[in-house]
Amino acid sequence: MKILFVCLGNICRSPAAEGVFLHLLNERGLNDRFVVDSAGTGSWHVGNPADRRMQAAAKRRGIHLPSRARQIDLNDLEEFDLVLTMDDDNFRAVSGLAREAGERATAQIRPMLSYGERYSESEVPDPYYGGDAGFDHVLDLLEDACAAMLDELSAQD
Repeated sequence: MKILFVCLGNICRSPAAEGVFLHLLNERGLNDRFVVDSAGTGSWHVGNPADRRMQAAAKRRGIHLPSRARQIDLNDLEEFDLVLTMDDDNFRAVSGLAREAGERATAQIRPMLSYGERYSESEVPDPYYGGDAGFDHVLDLLEDACAAMLDELSAQD
């Protein structure tokens, strides 16, 4: 199964979701069953690694963030099975791309936190302009949602 995580700039939330999910796959020995990537709806940070503050927060949890920022494109909506958006704006942007792609867009598009179980938020907040606690909160939300998603997807096989 191919999964794409999407946020605005692809330097905070979506690379963190990618890293968290890869970490869970490694822990559970499921690396060979998934292809995982992340992208942003904007192009400002293309080619850059994850934000240093997000990298530091993830590293404290033993999570590596390997990706480089890229922008989502129409091909992603036929290449990936599942596209997970971090907030309502990202969901609208990706849904707009899907409309533009028409029948080529076969990916299911869902909010990331639709898989969440322990928190009441419906959106993963953007920590970029806040302090360190925001990055840790994003990781808390993503660890919860990614674990629940992996449980659900693994049960389908």
